Amino acid sequence: MIDGTFDAQRRAFQANPNPPASERRANLGMVCDVLREHADEIARAISSDFGHRSHHETRLLEIVPTLEEAKHARKQVARWMQSERVRTGLWFQPARSRIVKQPLGVVGIVAPWNYPLYLSIGPLIAALAAGNRAIVKMSELSANTGALLAALFGQRMSTDLVAIVNGDADVARALCAKPFDHLLFTGSTTVGRSVMQAASANLTPVTLELGGKSPAIIAPGYSVENAARRVMLGKCLNAGQTCVAPDYVLLPRAKLAAFRDAAIRIVSEFYPSGTAGDDYTSIVSDHHMQRLLGWLREAAAGGARVDRIGTDDMRARKLAPTLLSNVTLDMHVMQEEIFGPLLPLVPYDSLDEALQLVASRPRPLAMYYFDDDASRVDGVLATILAGGVTVNDTLFHVAQDALPFGGVGASGMGSYHGIHGFNTFTKQKGVFFQSRFNAGPLLSPPFGGRIERLLRLMLR
Repeated sequence: MIDGTFDAQRRAFQANPNPPASERRANLGMVCDVLREHADEIARAISSDFGHRSHHETRLLEIVPTLEEAKHARKQVARWMQSERVRTGLWFQPARSRIVKQPLGVVGIVAPWNYPLYLSIGPLIAALAAGNRAIVKMSELSANTGALLAALFGQRMSTDLVAIVNGDADVARALCAKPFDHLLFTGSTTVGRSVMQAASANLTPVTLELGGKSPAIIAPGYSVENAARRVMLGKCLNAGQTCVAPDYVLLPRAKLAAFRDAAIRIVSEFYPSGTAGDDYTSIVSDHHMQRLLGWLREAAAGGARVDRIGTDDMRARKLAPTLLSNVTLDMHVMQEEIFGPLLPLVPYDSLDEALQLVASRPRPLAMYYFDDDASRVDGVLATILAGGVTVNDTLFHVAQDALPFGGVGASGMGSYHGIHGFNTFTKQKGVFFQSRFNAGPLLSPPFGGRIERLLRLMLR
């Protein structure tokens, strides 16, 4: 199936290699229509894949941001497509230079299970705005969502424009082995390495949106109450199954107990019915539930203080938010991306100590820094390298269409969202227009005194 679909998209692109703005806007309009008209069906499918997820949470975290991204691209795409006149070197004037924007061709998108709509259709929006055709591979853990999206998009778009495919890891491997013009993968760092290796056989350029341990750093003097409220919201949404969720908290040693008390109270306010409430999301699979429980047991056996905020519901795969204090850096919860509602609290004695810890680890996909001192904020932003940053809150940098979203180092490469996604899936082709009267004859052999005099003038 993938071979036939890929070949059909390649032929369709060759027949229409640079769709006009009107056609791209129409395609993006169909994406908007799917999201508006089928929001309830999409929310039900995603909840079914998780075991349970609040429909409000799905609308808030997936449907609305995806729709906003499509509307933004639809509004801006004609401007993004315009060629740009750029400077021509002094010795080549009066010639002209321009950057011409062209679609790459056929794009592959491999989506994860944790935000199955936002992380599949978001990249698709960028690919369509750039004039490409795309094959989107959904995760096998989001099979219901994948089947629904395949049906909905199949009703509106031909598969030689957009094809949404489902299947297991073998399907994903087969997809990544195709000679795409660009491949975007969202998932774990381990799988990302395999994707990059497969793409390299065809010299396919890749955008890798991976993960890692995204720290939340609370500076001395910042309100513990405010920090706890924003960190716990970022941690508890989707039960922590978010690639940019705060993964651990670095905070002044004297504030640890106050933060812990505030966090317990705040989470109880967020979820007054605990894990039994409709607003709290299930862990996606038994495998991931057992992984998290195993890490929790390991931390407790290693001497960590464990504060459970509620009780687990094993039948519904709902794991209560949990604070971990007195952790050691060799525990799994401090070595691996947690991807669940466990939150280590790591005290520091000086802010420099906290920053050195972050700098010594693989570069994170996100960082959250809480501080009222503007000059200190600027210093931290200039010092710590991360994929993206939210200051005095969590998660919200991801929802900004004008900001690039992407990792660095072990957390990924490349970026998308808004014009940054358009540029990822576009060839920016440099074009030089020679003028009728030009210096070409002066630069031609045979070389001699004339060239010597010209070079002396150029090198002055």
